[in-house]
Amino acid sequence: MPEPVTDRSVLAADLERARADFHTLLRTAREDDWGKASAGTRWSNEQLLFHMLFGYMVVRRLLIVLRMMSRLPEGIGRGFAAVLNAATAPFDVINYYGSCWAARVYNRHRMGAKLDQVIGSLQHSLTHEPDTAFQRGMHYPTRWDPYFADYMTLADVYAYPGRHYDHHRRQLTLTGMR
Repeated sequence: MPEPVTDRSVLAADLERARADFHTLLRTAREDDWGKASAGTRWSNEQLLFHMLFGYMVVRRLLIVLRMMSRLPEGIGRGFAAVLNAATAPFDVINYYGSCWAARVYNRHRMGAKLDQVIGSLQHSLTHEPDTAFQRGMHYPTRWDPYFADYMTLADVYAYPGRHYDHHRRQLTLTGMR
């Protein structure tokens, strides 16, 4: 796993990088690209793009959970992560079918606006986090995502969706994609 980034400007720039790239993908994809299978997933390109957006949506909730769990004894956090790891199989099913269904609501016509709203919210919270908050962290279910570490700080959580985005971007099969 890469070294944690704690510089707010680096984290903010990564959020903006993904936002701009996502809009480029939406703008340049051809009509016949949306239903094509992605590489290495069961999702279509449109469903995978929603899943990439969903990674940013999840972070807003992870920040709330981290703020609560980081104040509790470490054993509680470890136990919480263990319970979530034990629930990986149902999580995987919900994660897959949830993205299939949600892509119908937040389809290619609505994804860009939703991502703008979510990243705007993340940029706002990043700007207003107290400096001391970046020392906080919690344990995560490492079986849920390859970019979850056993213990992640607030900065790690802000950096997570960019790593998730880049991983899945390589799986898109959009015509002419760079």
